[in-house]
Amino acid sequence: MITEINFDGIVGPSHNYAGLSLGNLASARNTGKIARPREAALQGISKMRANLERGLPQGLFLPQRRPDEGWLRQLGTTIEEASPALRANALSASSMWAANAGTVSPATDCADGRCHITVANLVTMPHRSHEWRETLAQLLLAFADEDAFAVHAPVPAPFGDEGAANHMRLCARHDAPGIEVFVYGETGGPFPARQHREASEAIARRHGLDPARTVFALQSPEAIAAGAFHNDVVAVANERVLFTHEQAFADKDALYAELRAKLPEIEIVEVPAHAVSLADAITSYLFNAQLVTLPSGEAALVLPGEARETPAVWNWLETHVAGNGLIRQLFVHDLRESMANGGGPACLRLRVVADPADVDPRFLATPEKLDAIAAVVEAHWPETIAPDDLARPELWAQCIAARAALCAALDLPELDRDSF
Repeated sequence: MITEINFDGIVGPSHNYAGLSLGNLASARNTGKIARPREAALQGISKMRANLERGLPQGLFLPQRRPDEGWLRQLGTTIEEASPALRANALSASSMWAANAGTVSPATDCADGRCHITVANLVTMPHRSHEWRETLAQLLLAFADEDAFAVHAPVPAPFGDEGAANHMRLCARHDAPGIEVFVYGETGGPFPARQHREASEAIARRHGLDPARTVFALQSPEAIAAGAFHNDVVAVANERVLFTHEQAFADKDALYAELRAKLPEIEIVEVPAHAVSLADAITSYLFNAQLVTLPSGEAALVLPGEARETPAVWNWLETHVAGNGLIRQLFVHDLRESMANGGGPACLRLRVVADPADVDPRFLATPEKLDAIAAVVEAHWPETIAPDDLARPELWAQCIAARAALCAALDLPELDRDSF
């Protein structure tokens, strides 16, 4: 049965606050603070468990091996000899943001009738630029059925591609043909635009998308300058609903008109700037919620606790639900550790529309599997990581051993090696 599966990234044992992501305000604001990798991973597992209980299919991706010694070898150094900056980049746990793993086009949208996935290259940020090889290895394992999936290597540099965080899909229902919306940036004041139109166009061609059902939309420079480093910080789509901030796009009127022409049943839920400022939207990650369809058919938002703690945001949400708006239910989760590093519920997951029977079952979540993962995290993940800990060999060894234990628990020995 074709359905939407949310694949969440498990927060890795090296989760720390090194502040490596220019333009990500939360990451910058929390630079140098003490991180809690064990708590971060358990918070993410709790969200996955709750979504399973809501009847939502759930998948998972493993954290990557850190430190990335293979990447450091390419740079002519080692974890022991690397500069503090290179060491921090080699230890980043940012692969937890599965929304940046790749861009997914369901089979119903693609010319050859297969689900196409292009791994993101993430070349605009050093700490992320070396993720793609291991991400590709996981995607090739999880989606190995070549009758159902086509998995592509990344778009070549220098065209920056940051994956599904800048891609939306609108459709009458998940298993019906959809409209694919690629959002790209050109300028963001003091911050770089991280998704290039050339990369998005290349992906659309690779996936065999119908140009008549493909849209390229320019993200507003104001949103990027305010800290919306990805489109999914200011807009999210699910089935026929586009949930967006008024200032998300450079030319919203033209975009809305094009979407209505291509999908007449679309419902656009726009949050006005006078009700929720860009600053409040970004701080609360209102639009980085998971917008999902429950088994009942109702639309729901899976939100971080920060949304409830931001008065303007929570007032708008309560008013919308009370007024019989399209979004009918609000589910709030404590994701403070990942939020402090610059990503909310939607950053943690990659949406794949497919038949679960075609997916390697090792990457599909069950309550029992989540229990096993939680046990590994409790036993092996560091409780805290302070900035000075990144120079400690004991931490490097602990992170490698922790991930190896998880690979063993999930029967994924193919992923337990130091370089891809």
